[in-house]
Amino acid sequence: MSLVGLLALFSTKPRNGLSDDGRMALGDHLRELRARLLRVTVVLVVAISISLFFFDAIFQLILAPYDDARRSLGSDVSTAATINGAGGPLMLHLKLCGVTALVVTSPYWLYQIWAFILPGLHANERKWSRVFAAIAGPLFLVGSWIGYLTLPKGLEVLISFTPADLTNLIEFSDYLTFLTRTLLVFGIAFEIPVFVILLNLAGIVKGKTLGEHRPWIIIGVFVFAAVATPSTDPFSMLFLAVPMVLLFAISEVICRVMDSRRLKADPSYGLSDDERSAL
Repeated sequence: MSLVGLLALFSTKPRNGLSDDGRMALGDHLRELRARLLRVTVVLVVAISISLFFFDAIFQLILAPYDDARRSLGSDVSTAATINGAGGPLMLHLKLCGVTALVVTSPYWLYQIWAFILPGLHANERKWSRVFAAIAGPLFLVGSWIGYLTLPKGLEVLISFTPADLTNLIEFSDYLTFLTRTLLVFGIAFEIPVFVILLNLAGIVKGKTLGEHRPWIIIGVFVFAAVATPSTDPFSMLFLAVPMVLLFAISEVICRVMDSRRLKADPSYGLSDDERSAL
């Protein structure tokens, strides 16, 4: 790809092929998907390259929860982190920097997801794109940070099952997979209320419906937290479930406020086609 073509990917100029109402044809939508995937790929590659220069600091940050868990266990359990194979150290660098790039660039690729969906929405729905970009990225980072805080306790519970006469040789690659899954689960879970509001904007979910099903939603959140958290301790589950319940409550309030405003503007809002018809 030439430099001109690469710069064109990051261009914010209006695209051709839009209809009068601002919607895109299928071919244009597929080209849009390809362009946005290339943008995200380029940003991730750049972020990984930069992360390689800060590998030592990143490594200490990633290893800190494991060290905290070992200190909490004291001398009761013998544990050691290991790395195997001639190519193990290189893969460690790439995986660790890849995870870092994925988390750090989350505001950008989350925005790209929303920007891809944007042409399929009506003009009055597109004004929420900036709000989505401003909220979704920070929420993902906050969720990942909370997941990071739960890691020491989760690791402590899991490692404590090691019998006293055995040495637990923890493969660092497995530990990194465990950490990555925890961060992604917490980060993505914090995005769910944002998508609930987007479904409300699209007219699919209403605030009243959320209120009617609130008890089941709370139960579902706790079941999701129990299944999604890699560790089996209740602390990690509560760290995920309680903020999600609070975010769902906030999203329900926002949905009810938006429904109230739309009902004032259009008294027939929320009615079925049969109910709208004079016949």
